[in-house]
Amino acid sequence: MINRLAIIGVGLIGSSLALALKQAQFVGHVVGCGRNQANLKKGIELGVIDSYCDSVVEAVKDADVVVIAVPLSSMQSIFEQMQGVLSSDTVVTDVGSTKGSVIEAARVGLGDRLNQFVPGHPIAGSEKSGVEAGTAELYQNRKVILTPLQENRQSSINEISDMWRQCGAHIEYLSVIHHDKVLAATSHLPHLLAFSMVNYLSGLNDHDEIFKYAAGGFRDFTRIASSDSVMWRDVCLANGDALIELINGYKKELDQVAEAINHQDAEKLLKLFGKAKLERDILVGNC
Repeated sequence: MINRLAIIGVGLIGSSLALALKQAQFVGHVVGCGRNQANLKKGIELGVIDSYCDSVVEAVKDADVVVIAVPLSSMQSIFEQMQGVLSSDTVVTDVGSTKGSVIEAARVGLGDRLNQFVPGHPIAGSEKSGVEAGTAELYQNRKVILTPLQENRQSSINEISDMWRQCGAHIEYLSVIHHDKVLAATSHLPHLLAFSMVNYLSGLNDHDEIFKYAAGGFRDFTRIASSDSVMWRDVCLANGDALIELINGYKKELDQVAEAINHQDAEKLLKLFGKAKLERDILVGNC
């Protein structure tokens, strides 16, 4: 059991973690830390956190586990603030969507405390944000990827693994490079496409008509364009190399479709679309 859990950044991910651990009776006291006092007060009202403060130093004192759930661009500052006050028994983890940039920030910010940091990434989320978006069921039967460091103690890795398992998650372990490449393809690129689609269509002269008659397909495809823009700005910058490679590849795929349409090549279109349907049905399921 985690006697004292500190969550730095009490949004959807952090609040859902707190609620899941409370439901599992695996945490004693949850302290939230952040800049938005109204959000933190709401967290108290909803029973997500038990106390709050705006000081990272105060939040991590005497904590068994610290979970950092802030935008990627803020990670190094958070690590630097906590370095001098971390207990030698405290284990720190994060929920960042890229791991290479976070680990580099931890190396700089934590210094000789780096061995206490176990990088993590729950593969769960929503376009909603804030403490009110939290739900205890968010991690049920979802994957949480850990990318342990050579410096980590096995006991620290086990502690973070156990924490997520108590939330109903399945743990997988990947290398940092593999994680960032896979997530660029399965998460980061789809978000970029959704943002770009909405931006493009909203710039057309008849965009009011387009959105007026938008049906389920458009809503499904663009739902994630309602996600937090600061978070996704940071993700793009942090995982830029992998994303640029994928964007360039995706452009070539679109060019094939455009060429087939331009030449009225029904057979090629059927082949492209049929292959995509088959791949998705096999890998994801027809849902």
